[in-house]
Amino acid sequence: MSDRHLSTQFDAELSGISTRVLEMGGLVESQVAQAIFALTNFSADIASQVLTQEETVNAMEIGIDRDLSTIIARRQPTARDLRLLIAISKTIANLERVGDEAARIARTVQRLINTGVSSRLRLPVSDLAFESELAVALLRKALDAFARLDVEKALEVLKQDDQIDREFEGLLRKLITFMMEDPRTISSSIDLVFVAKAIERVGDHAKNLAEVIIYVVKGTDVRHNPVATVETMVR
Repeated sequence: MSDRHLSTQFDAELSGISTRVLEMGGLVESQVAQAIFALTNFSADIASQVLTQEETVNAMEIGIDRDLSTIIARRQPTARDLRLLIAISKTIANLERVGDEAARIARTVQRLINTGVSSRLRLPVSDLAFESELAVALLRKALDAFARLDVEKALEVLKQDDQIDREFEGLLRKLITFMMEDPRTISSSIDLVFVAKAIERVGDHAKNLAEVIIYVVKGTDVRHNPVATVETMVR
């Protein structure tokens, strides 16, 4: 078999794997949006759907990981191709964790509904929805950067992550105020603190994806560096 034919097969395998990663990304993005919808509308049915989808996400991660191991063993890729395969492995791990965060929110919704808190909840749920919109948009941008291997878009993700962190801090202060003013809201407020943290973690995973993209394209590990330093490193 010619080297060119082997190369064409390898490219096709990489393309197929990348497509599946994007499908997985689209599913977890939908999971997060549905989990927040379940929270804002106190929908037990939607919360259950999110938990069902978690099983699909987990299966996709296992399947892609298995195929990555097969490709590495059979093709023995080098340089950028190997970086891409390693990056894909890290990407699906982050996406699976995003799915976990969505499931965590869905379970919180179920707990709130089961305790009957929905009828008397007077808390900043709309603020959580806004934080979620930011996080989902950031995840979508990171996935788009992955599809195009776009370093500039990956840098945008790194820069915008701070906005989600600020929203989380603002929500935390607001929830503390609610608890101080009305002790009856303490239990549900604590639940919403964990929801806000889960959403903030979605933003963190989007940031991780952006760092992986830079690693693939530039061959530079930019983790644990300020954005300004990262920009200098990749220019």
